This record gives sequence, C-alpha cells and structure tokens, in this order.
Amino acid sequence: MKAQWTNWAGTASASPLRVERPASTDAIAHAITSARADGRVLRARGSGHSFSEIAVAPGVALDLDAWTGIISADTESGLVKVRSGTTLKQLNTGLHRLGLAMPNLGDIDAQTVSGAISTGTHGTGAKLGGLSTQVHELELVLADGSVVTCSATETPDLFNAARVGLGALGVISTITLRCVPSFVLHARETTGHLDWILEEFDDLTAVEDHVEFHWFLHGDGVLVKRNNRVPEGTEAKPLSRVRQFYEYEVMENTVFGLVARLARAVPATARPLNKLCAAALSERVYSDHSHHVFASPRRVRFVESEYAVPREAVHEVVRELRAAVKKLDHGVIVPVEVRTAQGDDIWLSTANGRDSAYIAIHQFIGMPYREYFAVFERIAGSVGGRPHWGKMHTLGADVLRERYPHFDDFRRVRDEVDPEHVFTNPYLDRVLGA
Repeated sequence: MKAQWTNWAGTASASPLRVERPASTDAIAHAITSARADGRVLRARGSGHSFSEIAVAPGVALDLDAWTGIISADTESGLVKVRSGTTLKQLNTGLHRLGLAMPNLGDIDAQTVSGAISTGTHGTGAKLGGLSTQVHELELVLADGSVVTCSATETPDLFNAARVGLGALGVISTITLRCVPSFVLHARETTGHLDWILEEFDDLTAVEDHVEFHWFLHGDGVLVKRNNRVPEGTEAKPLSRVRQFYEYEVMENTVFGLVARLARAVPATARPLNKLCAAALSERVYSDHSHHVFASPRRVRFVESEYAVPREAVHEVVRELRAAVKKLDHGVIVPVEVRTAQGDDIWLSTANGRDSAYIAIHQFIGMPYREYFAVFERIAGSVGGRPHWGKMHTLGADVLRERYPHFDDFRRVRDEVDPEHVFTNPYLDRVLGA
C-alpha cells in the first residue's frame, strides 16, 4: 500500500508512487533522472506547511529531510550557504551560533528554507522584502540531472525566476543567503481598535522596523505588534520561562485551541468567542534575539488564504472585508493578520514592482470557510491582489498573467530548463498553465 502524505492543515494530500530521500546533490540528480526515465513527474515537498496543493507529488515525492545543515559561512560578508532541506528553525539556531541572523522572518519557522523562498514566504517591515530578497545565489538540479548555479550576475533570468520558483524549474540543492550580524529586537504588543490602527498604520509602518496587527473581526479588537532593532550590544531581556510558557503554551495554544473547538462544536458561539478573545488580550513588552521574537509556536491548526495588495489599498480592503464579514452565514474564530513588505524585482514575488500589504485570513480546522475565503478573494482581486503561492486561492493562469508583469518571462524560462514539465502537478498546471 502506498503511504499517504498530508500537509499540516489537512488541505492537501497525495499517495506518491514512491518517495526518494536523497542525501547529496548527486542523489537528487539521480532521483530526478530516474523519475524522468520512468515518465513520472517529481515534486520536492518540503515540510508540508503550505496550505495550497503546491507540494502535492502525484508521481515521485522528493523528501529532503536528510539534506540539511549549513555548508559554509563567511561572517565578514554574511554570506551563508545552506542545504535546501534545512528548516528555518535549524537555520536560525545555526546562524545564532555563528553570530549571524536573517534580516527578516515570518512568524513560523517549521518550513524548509527552499520551500519558504519558493512560495514567497515573508515577514513584515515596510523597508524590508520577503525571504527571497535575501537570496544571493541558488544551486538547482534541472530536469536533465545537470546542476546549475544562478545569481544576479550568473544566469540572471533563471535567478529572477527561481527565487520564487514554485518548485517548477528544478530542485533547489543549496541556497546562499545574505545574512546580518545577530541582533536583538525590542517587542511591544498592545491592544486597540480597528479604526485606530487603520488611522495610525501608515505612520507606524514609516517609523517602526516591523509592524503587524491581528484583527479579531467580530469585535474589531486588534493586537498590534511592533518590533524594533536595539543598539548593538544591548542585552536581551526576554520574557521569563514561566511567562513564556503561560503566554505561548497555555494561552495561545492550549486555551485558544479549546475556544476554537467550542466554536466548531457550537457554531453560534463563534462570534461572541471571537470578541472574548480580543477582550482577553494583554500587553507584552520584552526584548530577545531576533529569531525568538519573529517566530512563535503554532499548534492550533487552521486553514489560510493570503493576498498581497498594493500598499495604499490596505485600508479599502480591510474596510470592505469588515462590511462583508457581517453578512456571513457563519462566524470566524481566528483573527486576520495584516503585514507589509517593500517592493522587489523577483518575477513571481507577490511584492514584485510594488510596496505591498499582506492580508491573511484564517479559520479553525473543521469550521466553514469557503464563503469567507471567496468573499475575501473577490475583495482583494478588485485591487489587483496577488495570492500567496503557498496559501489557499482559486486563481488560474489567465488571471495571474494579468497581475504579474513577468508571468510570461517565468513561463519562458521554465520551458527552457524543463521543456517536458517534469516538476509539475495539478496546482502548477492551474496557476502556470499546462
């Protein structure tokens, strides 16, 4: 019997014909050429933290759990070469030992580095780009088994495509990242109201290093997170172990998980419980090494959709979403998350060519979400929103071509390096065109 694979959220599954677990670049190449010789498609599936079906492997699945770790690090230049199966958590730990850090991160660190950059993972910061903007060089294994290196100066078109490559161009073997000296972040989390944060958001993002807010949409309460770099040499003052356990394990995971399960079991309670969650929020002020501040444990499982909209459209989208949510047939228990990123030049980056705001909506596993997600997709689409490649959406190639100026450039490079589309699956057939 073929073993079934399911992603973290349970929104995608597959029973591949076989699973390959290479532990070297040569072994990756052999897995690819063997699949091609058998007439099979092949996908590298990462850690399963994408909500979309991007990692589904209907033919040969490539598991990179045995291909991990930092290969080399230059603490002077900050260039660090890492194997593609390394998780962000493993990378952050290794970098910290070297006195280095990623300039920006998202709030989950379970993804593999290659999966995170391939899907456009990002953190928040109006003057900072997503994780793919931190890539200096990539080594890919192509469909014919050859190994190619690309950077801004070496095979630049492939580099422009592969930094957010959706796994459609080849299997990333190694990634060279531009890292920075380790730094401490001062974290301040405060509560407020949606109208207040919308009025202040532009000013906050202009002066704070990292700003995001979580909106408990049935009561309009918000939690605002501001993280700022402190002067070099400043000692970290983290939350005590007891406070960390209480805040993250007890409140954010155990208690919120119980609340979410109650909302699922008794749907009429979802709206009042969402308001109660907002009312129960407390302020936190602390400082810690950056990777401890950026990422936190997420054990309450949910489904998620996220769109990047032009930075100036965030107020309009949030206000339209607020009006639409009041008309839903069901309540929503998990808050909305709003973040920002600086525009970049990566072809399929959701921030390509424009400063962006990211609006992510969620629902607890097993609760109704389709109507909610469809309404949000329509609202985000009205301002040219681009869906996160690793999160749930319904768009196809015809619509996406209109929203990405370099969409056909990407397809051209894909056809050059993988003319037989060895690395495809149904999701890529939909979003890129078969």
